[in-house]
Amino acid sequence: MTAVAVHGVGTSHFGRQPERDVITLAHDAVREAMADARTESVDAVWVGTVFGPAGVAQRTLRALGITGVPVVTVENACASGTTAFAEGYEAVRTGRYGRVLALGLEQMSTTFSGAITPEPTDPEQRSGLALPALYAMSAARYLHIGAVTPQQLAAVSVKNHAHALHNPRAQYSGRYTVAEVLGSKMIADPLTLLQCCPTSDGAAAAVLAPATGGARQVTVRGVALRSGEPWNQDSPHVWGFDIVRDTAADALAAAGLDTVDDVDVVEVHDAFTIGEIVTTEALGLVGEGEGGKAAEEGVTAVGGRHPVNPSGGLLSRGHPLGATGLAQVAEIVWQLRGEAGGRQVESARIGLVETMGGGVSVLDGNACVVAVLEGP
Repeated sequence: MTAVAVHGVGTSHFGRQPERDVITLAHDAVREAMADARTESVDAVWVGTVFGPAGVAQRTLRALGITGVPVVTVENACASGTTAFAEGYEAVRTGRYGRVLALGLEQMSTTFSGAITPEPTDPEQRSGLALPALYAMSAARYLHIGAVTPQQLAAVSVKNHAHALHNPRAQYSGRYTVAEVLGSKMIADPLTLLQCCPTSDGAAAAVLAPATGGARQVTVRGVALRSGEPWNQDSPHVWGFDIVRDTAADALAAAGLDTVDDVDVVEVHDAFTIGEIVTTEALGLVGEGEGGKAAEEGVTAVGGRHPVNPSGGLLSRGHPLGATGLAQVAEIVWQLRGEAGGRQVESARIGLVETMGGGVSVLDGNACVVAVLEGP
């Protein structure tokens, strides 16, 4: 089997950009990734998108001059972009293709005016349970059992918005206090506006090819993909915990790592503040019930023992669903190359990406992808 590396990455700016379509957003990401990889061609393309119309991949790539190669579109909720990355990685690893483009894209500002709701055939939709409410239930459970405080939930938002001050591609940034976060508009009790990711437009891309030891190549140590198992009121953990824990264990084993403590920098799926807290616990970065305390005490800040979401995360960089996972990959690549500027994690050698998408009734998440990368 072939060792695989990320040869190039690129993203668009993230934000509400109703004047820009997916083609122009993808142009920014793909052109940057191809130039970064010093190539003008690829052998195949995987495209992750959730709400893109039929043929969006081919239509977008045609405008970029990428035609005549296999193109596969994947939809895996918020993990669509990292699913494209995982499939592209496997295609190179097994020798099916020599150079692959993974692209994620989404234009949401002209599609949604509010929260994304589940599929109408699911009971959650019929009962009015939009996705913010699903996360709010996890937050309420953590508050009820004493695993987090309102101030600790807000601390995640304070941290990630501050990280994004050093990310010129981020949708939002700012220096907020815990009181300002808690005092922002209530969205789904106990989650306030500044604890929820925004509606975003954007694209992100990565070029994968065999590792040749190049000075700027970032090696893919391991990738794992899982779909959720049945979950209900009898499950011992909140929604999303088990799928993240199990997928991370698969990825760490594939990477040959004994523990997540070997990882220097992490980008996780923080669509809501409670999501980051639950994920840091599920990954094993901190113990169960300690995720909120870690955020409050700076453990998960840049400069802390386990830096999480130096990009600003979904909360601040933005969350164009199909593009999110590959934006996380791009951030980790920049971190491992030492190219992250004011948000750089010192001496970062090994990075981890976790993206989890949900919304299918009865299951513990639609899909989760975890990737482990190693710097040059």
